[in-house]
Amino acid sequence: MRILVIGKEGRLQAHADPAVYARHTYTYVPLGTPDEEILASGGDADVIVVDAIGKVSRKVICGMPNLKMIHSEGVGYQGVDVKAATERGIPVCNCKGMNSSAVAEQALLLMLGCVKHVIHDDREFRKGRQIQVKEAYFLTGLRELADCQVGLIGLGDIGQATARLLAAFGCRVVYTSRHRRSEELEKALGLTYLPMNDLLAASDIVSLHVAVAPETIHMADDAFFARMKPGSYLINTSRGELVDTDALGRAIGSGRIAGAGLDCVDGEPVTADNAVFRQDKEVLDKIVFSCHIGGITTSSMKRGYAMIWDDIRKVEDGVRPDHICNREVLEND
Repeated sequence: MRILVIGKEGRLQAHADPAVYARHTYTYVPLGTPDEEILASGGDADVIVVDAIGKVSRKVICGMPNLKMIHSEGVGYQGVDVKAATERGIPVCNCKGMNSSAVAEQALLLMLGCVKHVIHDDREFRKGRQIQVKEAYFLTGLRELADCQVGLIGLGDIGQATARLLAAFGCRVVYTSRHRRSEELEKALGLTYLPMNDLLAASDIVSLHVAVAPETIHMADDAFFARMKPGSYLINTSRGELVDTDALGRAIGSGRIAGAGLDCVDGEPVTADNAVFRQDKEVLDKIVFSCHIGGITTSSMKRGYAMIWDDIRKVEDGVRPDHICNREVLEND
């Protein structure tokens, strides 16, 4: 089969059995390649493997007569025109669950980084101000994570994994989602359901675990932050598009919230002209950043590419792949 990879060359091969990899022919195009060039290079491909933040347009989908599957390299697939694929009966697949434990760990890292003032303390220590910082905490106090009520927005695989880790810290955990989960799941995870506004008002830490959709883009806006508990923190390990960067800056700058932990920001890949760097230094000093690495641990990569290669094998054998996102394909058969 011919496989078109939209993304970084080398990753698919690095996580493949060499004998299996050698059975196929590959075309690689970088992210951002115009549709015309994608079709000119790989328009005869049977399978597209696309970076989780990459795009596969209707034009590309309709211009590939042999296309049998589109597979995200990660969990996200918002750049794929799912409607166009569904109209052609083409499965759109992702690696759901591959990185749930890894991203949950990253969320906990950012929560701890915020409540323990890790960035501030590291900076002050390097100035030789260890004792001054320590003495200040005797007066101002220093929280434990167990002192915090954590509100999870979204309770998919990653939200559930985060809840399990928080339980080990002794946190009170509440959640909201489009659909309330079963009493059995709530009991198993030690969760309490709250409507969104109640969760925002009551949580010391609010952690985002939802996908990008028209209704979630910039969901964390001025009104969102105005409803958050004063002195609380925002954690985002999902997608940068969920948070209005300027609104976040205003919320931190005004003292409405204490800070944030961000594994992703709007406008990735982040360059020096990103809106986040237009914020005042005082605001930036209250944000713990990581480089959208929550989901790319060695173990999560192993799990994810195993899913991809399993689905490629099924397509090669004329069998429906397992990890389908557009269920309409099944319903319309």
